[in-house]
Amino acid sequence: MIFVTGGAGFIGSNFVLDWLAQADEPVLNFDKLTYAGNLNNLATLKQDVRHRFVRGDICDGEQVLALLLEHRPRAIVHFAAESHVDRSIHGPGEFINTNINGTFSLLEATRAYWSALPDSEKSAFRFLHVSTDEVYGTLGPDDAPFSETTAYAPNSPYSASKAASDHLVRSYHHTYGLPTLTTNCSNNYGPFHFPEKLIPLMIVNAQAGKPLPVYGDGQQVRDWLYVSDHCAAIRRVLEAGRVGEVYNVGGWNEMANLDVVHTLCDMLDRMRPKADGGSYRAQISYVKDRPGHDRRYAIDARKLESELGWKPAETFESGIAKTVQWYLDHPAWLADVQSGDYANWVASNYFNREGA
Repeated sequence: MIFVTGGAGFIGSNFVLDWLAQADEPVLNFDKLTYAGNLNNLATLKQDVRHRFVRGDICDGEQVLALLLEHRPRAIVHFAAESHVDRSIHGPGEFINTNINGTFSLLEATRAYWSALPDSEKSAFRFLHVSTDEVYGTLGPDDAPFSETTAYAPNSPYSASKAASDHLVRSYHHTYGLPTLTTNCSNNYGPFHFPEKLIPLMIVNAQAGKPLPVYGDGQQVRDWLYVSDHCAAIRRVLEAGRVGEVYNVGGWNEMANLDVVHTLCDMLDRMRPKADGGSYRAQISYVKDRPGHDRRYAIDARKLESELGWKPAETFESGIAKTVQWYLDHPAWLADVQSGDYANWVASNYFNREGA
């Protein structure tokens, strides 16, 4: 069995679904079910005996340790985190609590469990920590992409809290010998993505006839990684990654935010044309940039390819087409996640700003 934290969130639920589609090894799925955690993501596993869901908080070390001792997993895959930069600017406290204190509590429970394992199980055990490229800071237009040796320089409360969690994981390997692995990924996209992030927000707002809010001049560059490619990378690192190592996971798809929005509009023009025959591009609205907005991220994923043979299967063109089609095909899922609290958040974050 593997123990997955945050397995009802965007990347976590995709990982659980992909894992059980390719292996019979059971998953114990541990998630707090905050606003971005959604059991509907896992609806197809409702009758699957290989999947057990437990609601809980990684900050509760006693609950985590009890579950570890009961189920005796061979690995922990740690997704659970607060992950939205804008929310971290509005309220950093939750990010400090979950991403730093929660990871510490999880590591302590894991260390207690792992230390008592028989030697054969102890050496085979893995703790895989899923992190972000944002810990590395920002790049200039001509800078080389982030590598695993790039110095940390986080610029938001979110990225700072993830950087702290990365350092904790590293320290538990070097101090206690805990067999850890860390992955730092670029911007994910795909099914089940909560519509506060750029790609799903644009798809949702376009269909609703609402403005498509673009920060500043829209020239912030990101490397885009299809979520199933990310899941495949995590499986490969868990299988064969060198203990104590860090592996960067990227899609080799650098694009400016505005170009992503244009691509989405053009795809929707073809796939779901507006009744008046106009283009969704007409809904683009420029809003004031967020504080400390990093200008460019880019990932050098050559270490993962050279050591473990992983590379993304999807191009941005193929991945974004699958993503748009998924959202068009799942209106009920979207309606369920777009609660009043969600609507209030979008209004306060995007539309209560002065124009760019």
